[in-house]
Amino acid sequence: MQSVKIGVLGLGTVGGGTVNVLTRNSKEISRRAGRGIEISRAADRDIESPKICQTDGISLTTDAMDIINDPEIDIVVELIGGTGVALDLVTKAIENGKHVVTANKALIAMHGNELFAKAQEKGVTIAFEAAVAGGIPIIKAMREGLAANSIEWLAGIINGTGNFILTEMRDKGRDFADVLAEAQALGYAEADPTFDVEGIDAAHKLTIMASIAFGIPLQFDKAYTEGISKISQEDVKYAAELGYRIKHLGIAKKTEQGVELRVHPTMIPHRRLIANVDGVMNAVLVQGDAVGPTLYYGAGAGSDATASAVVADIIDIVRALTTDPENRVPHLAFQPDALSDTPILPVEDVVTSYYLRIHTEDKPGVLAEITRIMGEQGISIEAILQKQPEEHGGIVPVIMLTQEVVEKNMNAAIKQIEALQSVTDSVMRIRMESLG
Repeated sequence: MQSVKIGVLGLGTVGGGTVNVLTRNSKEISRRAGRGIEISRAADRDIESPKICQTDGISLTTDAMDIINDPEIDIVVELIGGTGVALDLVTKAIENGKHVVTANKALIAMHGNELFAKAQEKGVTIAFEAAVAGGIPIIKAMREGLAANSIEWLAGIINGTGNFILTEMRDKGRDFADVLAEAQALGYAEADPTFDVEGIDAAHKLTIMASIAFGIPLQFDKAYTEGISKISQEDVKYAAELGYRIKHLGIAKKTEQGVELRVHPTMIPHRRLIANVDGVMNAVLVQGDAVGPTLYYGAGAGSDATASAVVADIIDIVRALTTDPENRVPHLAFQPDALSDTPILPVEDVVTSYYLRIHTEDKPGVLAEITRIMGEQGISIEAILQKQPEEHGGIVPVIMLTQEVVEKNMNAAIKQIEALQSVTDSVMRIRMESLG
């Protein structure tokens, strides 16, 4: 049987890794796919500079449209990234009747709805396993392995840079800025780390997972994002004293009112498996009504790890090439005409418990004033930790853990607490999840 011809757009870290994996495991991959898979062409902005992969036998070009318009190419593998040029190329590839494999989470999260509709119309597939959590097969697990379940919620450490920073802060007592500088030196974080540390990268991935979990359209613009740049060494230490760890989580939860879609620092009990996922590793915890909790752990980035997911998608497409397009696995797990219009809840309507750190003057009656405000907003206090000031009449940190409360009530309480004369700084708030 004739080999399936692949065109790769981008020969950087993931593109080079994809070529390496396909070449190294070609015999095994062919046995699994039922046909040979040949990297026929590749496009890169600079085809002269050294690559991390061998390009012998691959026709190289600096013009990606050469590949898009090549009638012999069956599958286009888009590994450029971003939502500008990549969107144009993927759109044109679909119009030309080519299947697409991509690792581009921003492209799928922001433009997936229209791209999937176009692919459906043209009878082709867009595969995007590598767009979420690198080498962890979380898309396939939710879309196929958990297809019998009504998924209730999922929570994930889905950005390795943020997890590395929080791990170093906890284990070595280092400050955020210091660890961020090291992450940049190691290549974990970009020169502009905003996408990683402010939760945008994680929100792209969470948007995709939530759509597959709950059968809703992709709605990245409604995801709440909050970064880790305000987490202090003080918060990390107090969390440990109280039996918790701080992780930067993406959380999607189905409630009677709608779907929660949020990325923010989260305190979770230290005994939870996901609380012990450290360094640059990723993990996703999924709760299904039939299967219960399932945990998926592995490398969330890297050349070969991400290439593992890219190549798995290529194999899936090759296996399905002769399948009636109407009977392929749907892009977002549910049939396109069966997606629901369940609303995404604004963060003000989310119900969770909280960690609060309040810096106050060491005066009588301050704590009573704070607890009065909390009581007026219907907030029940689970625990209080009050530290001794370093000097008499100095500033004292008050740590509170609350029971579950709707976020708008907590916002109102924090606003009133910060207005007190005795409160000397902004209140630090970290949401808490038991993940039980």
